Amino acid sequence: MTQISENPYFKLFSRQKENQYKVAQTTYNQRINKLNALQRAIEFTYREQINNVLFKDLGKPKVESELSEVYQIIGDIKYIKKNLHKWIRKQKVKTPLSMLGSSSYYIYEPKGVCLIVSPWNFPFNLTFGPLISAIAAGNTAIIKPSEMTPNSSALMATIIKDIFDEEEVALVEGEVETSTELLKLPFNHIYFTGSPNVGKIVMTAAAKHLASVTLELGGKSPTIIDKSANIKQAAKKVIWGKFLNAGQICVSPDYVLIDESVKDEFINSCIRWIEHFYSKEPKASNSYARIVTPEHFKRLVSHLENAESLNAKIITGGQHNEDSKFIAPTIITDLDKNVSLLKEEIFGPILPIVSYNTLDDAIDYINSKERPLALYVYSKNKSFVNKVIKNTRAGGTCINNNVIHYANHNLPFGGTNNSGIGKSHGFFGFKAFSNERAIVKQHFFGATEFLFPPYTSFKEKLARLTIKWF
Repeated sequence: MTQISENPYFKLFSRQKENQYKVAQTTYNQRINKLNALQRAIEFTYREQINNVLFKDLGKPKVESELSEVYQIIGDIKYIKKNLHKWIRKQKVKTPLSMLGSSSYYIYEPKGVCLIVSPWNFPFNLTFGPLISAIAAGNTAIIKPSEMTPNSSALMATIIKDIFDEEEVALVEGEVETSTELLKLPFNHIYFTGSPNVGKIVMTAAAKHLASVTLELGGKSPTIIDKSANIKQAAKKVIWGKFLNAGQICVSPDYVLIDESVKDEFINSCIRWIEHFYSKEPKASNSYARIVTPEHFKRLVSHLENAESLNAKIITGGQHNEDSKFIAPTIITDLDKNVSLLKEEIFGPILPIVSYNTLDDAIDYINSKERPLALYVYSKNKSFVNKVIKNTRAGGTCINNNVIHYANHNLPFGGTNNSGIGKSHGFFGFKAFSNERAIVKQHFFGATEFLFPPYTSFKEKLARLTIKWF
């Protein structure tokens, strides 16, 4: 068995472990200064470079880069700067009368040395977002970004080196083998964003050291559209949410369940919005991203081929070009229940539309699958919406919109079961990287001392009175 000291990242890990208590004792102002430095780097120093590398890696339009990467990071920093002073204070709580003579409170202390494994679809946002929370909570961190967006990873490495000492924050580039070696180390907390299958590997590795985990995973996020909904607006929002970043979003509407009576109206509206957003030639549009790698391109094309082999109907789109990793915004219907598009998370610009006759049918369909990261419902009928929420489970939900809940720093973000463990963003991200340490301070003689041994019939009676009255 290989000794942990032979791990290629053991020395880096050890330096952070030795430095963790120094970092943990940093003041509010010191943590704010670090966040300010990161904010300046993202907002000013490296902003154009960020946009450039995102275009190289993902063909991401500048507006999408600004809103989904830069804006999210800056917004998270601003929110934490505004609220951190409240979070790091002693959190006083009531003390029961039976503990007369003492007071109680808890503090949020840093977990220690953390590993952040980030994905490729929003490389800056989903790397620096968790890092911001880790810094706010007073941790050290080692970051492993995705190898699938090499230009973004290289720039993030430069930013990290410019701002932080390795003993506090370090970024390690590499392939899957790098992640494998890092996961062998006894981190105090692991924050992973990616697929459920890899999430299980991360959780297994964490269990060997009893490390806590935050797993931001994915799944098939459904969209239910009621006949009472504003169909034109529903189509507009679904098309925007689905084809943003070419559908490579964990909270993207994975598939649509729509009342049969408004299916054709919805599809026609979707086609018009696709043309409005991306023109009749999306390949030439400067508002439409590309698929990240040839492997992901082939995976998505195989979904289309599988669907067509089972007599599915492509309503619009379907065109693709391997050289440019382009897949047109695609809407597909008449899907056999065995089609792969309805079984696997799509993570690409293909929107399956499935009709239903009753809401119960739609709910049963959703509940037959793993619990999703997000669920969207479009309806003007309050009882319809309430029934969906009460009878399904999801990490988050939008009513008459999609995706936007991610941008509210006041809300917890995360999945449930197969779509994730733990929450992030704002206070919830700070909490994920913190341990709630309970503290009781005895000020003078405590009433519980009356119940210390040796036990007598009087103390037995006193114990019963304590149970009854306190």
